[in-house]
Amino acid sequence: MTRIVAVSGSRSADSTTRAALRVALDAAADAGAETDLIDLATVDLPLYHPDEGAQGDSEALKRRVREADGVLAGTPVYRGSYSSTFKNFHDFCGSDEYANTAVGLLATAGGGSYGGTLEHLRSTFRNVHAWTVPHEVGIQGASSKVETGATDPGAGP
Repeated sequence: MTRIVAVSGSRSADSTTRAALRVALDAAADAGAETDLIDLATVDLPLYHPDEGAQGDSEALKRRVREADGVLAGTPVYRGSYSSTFKNFHDFCGSDEYANTAVGLLATAGGGSYGGTLEHLRSTFRNVHAWTVPHEVGIQGASSKVETGATDPGAGP
């Protein structure tokens, strides 16, 4: 069975990133995949330190990514890039975790700009030799769209 792991890089209690990833995971489950959500707001993951071994939940989280057939990487847009929460998680994972794994990218923007965030994600995943899928998802005005359940791709601002 195909295993899909989504990683939510938001720490917000009302995270639109987490909600959007859940929609994607529900669709994957409906298609027959086994799904798993890594909610970085709920894990023990201290700041990455390259001179230390396993820290907090890092080994368990890395294993979940390594065992996935596909990863959905989701982040809110902060200052034109991905969240520091996601960056910290991503620092723990390397090419061993993403070997032979397709990675989908998702960015949720409170405003209208998410392109730079998706470019930054794509670049960092390329550096750990992940296979990012060519189509990515950016949601403008995510707070209103995700809260209202808008899923129509033409439902722009």
